[in-house]
Amino acid sequence: MSDIIRRDPRAEWIARNRLHPLHAAMQPAQHSWMGPNGVIRKNLHGIGFIGPNGIKRIDRSGAQQGGASKRSAAVEVQLPLHQVPAPAFYISVVPDMVGGRLSSHDRDLLGLAHQLAGKDGAVLAVVFGEHKENAFATAGVDRLLVLDGDEFSGYAPEQRVQGLRAVDNQFSPRHWLLPDSRSGGGELGRRFAAALGERPATRVWQVKDQECIGRAGAGLQDLARPVARLILAAVECAEPVSETRHEALPVELSTAVARSLSRIEDLGAVAVDPAAIPMAEAEFIFSGGNGVKDWGLFHRTAEALGATEGASRVAVDDGFMARDRQVGASGTWVTARVYVAVGISGAIQHLQGIGACDKVVAINLDPGCDMIKRADLSVVGESAEILQALIAAVEAYRNEAKRDAA
Repeated sequence: MSDIIRRDPRAEWIARNRLHPLHAAMQPAQHSWMGPNGVIRKNLHGIGFIGPNGIKRIDRSGAQQGGASKRSAAVEVQLPLHQVPAPAFYISVVPDMVGGRLSSHDRDLLGLAHQLAGKDGAVLAVVFGEHKENAFATAGVDRLLVLDGDEFSGYAPEQRVQGLRAVDNQFSPRHWLLPDSRSGGGELGRRFAAALGERPATRVWQVKDQECIGRAGAGLQDLARPVARLILAAVECAEPVSETRHEALPVELSTAVARSLSRIEDLGAVAVDPAAIPMAEAEFIFSGGNGVKDWGLFHRTAEALGATEGASRVAVDDGFMARDRQVGASGTWVTARVYVAVGISGAIQHLQGIGACDKVVAINLDPGCDMIKRADLSVVGESAEILQALIAAVEAYRNEAKRDAA
C-alpha cells in the first residue's frame, strides 16, 4: 500500500459546511482554548472515547492515535486518590460559594492552593453557613471546615473575620487564599489582613518561583513581590484540580468562635429591578433570539424568573430589544452563573460572548444547532409552549412556598 497521504475533498467540504448532518463528526476535538483573561485553558478530560457500554475510555499506550481498530488496549479512566494522613502544614482557602456552590473562580483558587500545598501539605477549605456543594473532593479539598450558625449568615464580615481568626489560631495555615472578587472575598480578605496585621498580595494572577504576580496600574502592569501569607487571587490564577480526587475530610474547631458586637446591621436582601442590572454583572440572564415569536410571552417569562433580559444580534437588529441588551463579541461579554438562550442558534460571536458563563440552558427547535451543542441542558421544542409551561411551574412553586410559610 502506498504511503502517500491523499486528500478527501468530500470530507473537507463536510468539515466546512456547518449545515451538513456530519459536520460535528468531522471537527477535531478541542483540548485547549483561550479564557476571557487571555490564559490558555486545557481540557484534560477531552482525551479518549466513549466505549460500547457508555464508559469513557482512554488508550495510554498511544495506539488510539492509530485508529478505532486499536481500542482493545484502552482502559477506564480512574482518578487517583490524593491522601494526606498527617499534613505538615495547611493552605487555607475561603471560597465565595455564591449560591452555596463552588464557582469557577473558587475552583481556580483551589487549584492554586493545591500547587502551594505540594505532597506534604493539605488544602483546608473554610465554608460559612449551609452549602449545596457535593464536589469538594474533585475540586481539590483535603480538609473541610464548615462554620455554621446564625451569626455567620447574611452580610456579617466582622463575625466572619472572628471565625477566620479562630481557624488561624488552631491550624496556623502557611498561606491564606481568598478570591479577589466582588462577591465578598475581596472585602473579607482585606478585613482579615487588617485583623492579622498582614500585608496581602492582591489581584494575584500567578504564583511562580516564590513570587506573587498581581495586576497593577488599572490592569496594564504586573507587580511582583515575594509570596505573601495572605493572597487575594484573581480569576484564572491557576488550573483547577482535574487529575486527582481528594478526601475532603470534615474537621471542626476545638473552641467556640467569639461573638463580636457588629457595627453593621444586615437588613436583608433588597429587591432590585433585573432590567437595571448591567449585562456584564448579571448572574441570571434570559436571552432571546430569532426563534422567539411571542416577545410579550418572553418578557413575562423573564419577569416571572426574575432574570435580566438579553438578546442576540438578530433580535436587536430587528428592533425587539435595545442595543445595550445584545450579548456576544459584538455586544457585551457576560459572566452569568445561569444563561438561558431561547431561540438562539449560536453564532460564533454569540458563543464567544457567553464563554465565561457557568451553566447554559438552550431552548430551540433545531437539535443540531451550535447552541444546543454548547448548552449544559437543552430543551428541544416550540419556545412558546415551553415558556408557558415554565411560567406555570414557577407560579406553582411560589404558591406552594407561600402555603408552607403560612
